[in-house]
Amino acid sequence: MKHLLFLLFCSSTLFAQSSERAAVIAPIQQLFKGMLEKDSSMLRATLYPDARLGTTFTNKEGKPQFRTEDVEKFVQSIGTSEHLLEEKIWSYKTQIDGNLATVWTDYTFYLNGKLSHCGVNSFELFKTEDGWKITSIVDTRRRNNCIENHEDMLDNFMDAWHKAAAEADEDTFFGSMTEDAIYLGTDPSERWLRDELKEWSKKYFERESAWDFTPTERHWTLSEDGKMAWFDELLDTWMGICRGSGVVVKTEEGWKLKHYNLAVTVYNEAIEEFKKINKKD
Repeated sequence: MKHLLFLLFCSSTLFAQSSERAAVIAPIQQLFKGMLEKDSSMLRATLYPDARLGTTFTNKEGKPQFRTEDVEKFVQSIGTSEHLLEEKIWSYKTQIDGNLATVWTDYTFYLNGKLSHCGVNSFELFKTEDGWKITSIVDTRRRNNCIENHEDMLDNFMDAWHKAAAEADEDTFFGSMTEDAIYLGTDPSERWLRDELKEWSKKYFERESAWDFTPTERHWTLSEDGKMAWFDELLDTWMGICRGSGVVVKTEEGWKLKHYNLAVTVYNEAIEEFKKINKKD
C-alpha cells in the first residue's frame, strides 16, 4: 500500500510540474502567434507592464553590442508591419521556482518567408494573479549555423552530446539523457542504465577528455507526432569506425537521449579473422 501511495504521489507531482511548464510556455507561444498574425492586442496580453526587451550581437568590427528596445513601440510596430514575421522555436528549456520562471529557446526568424537570422531567446516570466507574464526578453542574433528543420536541431543535439564526452562535460553528457536511458557499449556485458554509466565512467570524466567520438554520417527518422526520433550514425573513434544508433524523445526540457547502442564495425572480408580474435574461452 505504501508503494502505491508513493507512486501516486510521484505521478501527481510530475503531472503538476508538467502542467506548470505548459502554463509558463503558453504566453511565449502566444507572443509569436501574435507576431505572425500581426495582432498587437494578443501580443500585449503576454507582457508584464514595463517589460524589457534587449538584443546582444557582434558588429562588423567584431565588438560585442547590447541594444534595448521600447516595448510599446515594438508592440505597435508588429500591428502596423507590412511584412510577414515568423519566428520558429525549436526547443524550450524551462526553470521554475515559485513565481519566477526562465525559459531558454533556440529560434530561427523568417522575414517574408526568407531566413533573416537566428539565435537564442532568454525569457523571464512572473506569475501574476492572471497567470504567467513575460517580464524580460533578451535575444542573440546571428546569420550562421541557423536551424531550419528538425534534422538540423537533432544533429546539433547529438553533436553537443558527443562533444560533451570529448570535453569531459559530465553535466551536459548525462543531462542530455533521460533518467531511464539505456547505453549499450561494445562489450557484450555493457548494458548500462544512465546512472550506472555515470558511476562507472567517473574516472574517465575526471580527465580532460572522457572519450572522443566524431560523427561522420547520420540518418534520422521522425515520428508522425514529432515527439520521438530514431537514428543511426557512423563514428570516427580510437577503435576505428563504429556505428551508433538510438532513440531520442521530446520532453518539456527539450530533446533527450533515451537509448544508445554503440557497435564496432567489421568489414565482411575480415569477419573470419575477427571471429578468431574475438573468441572467448
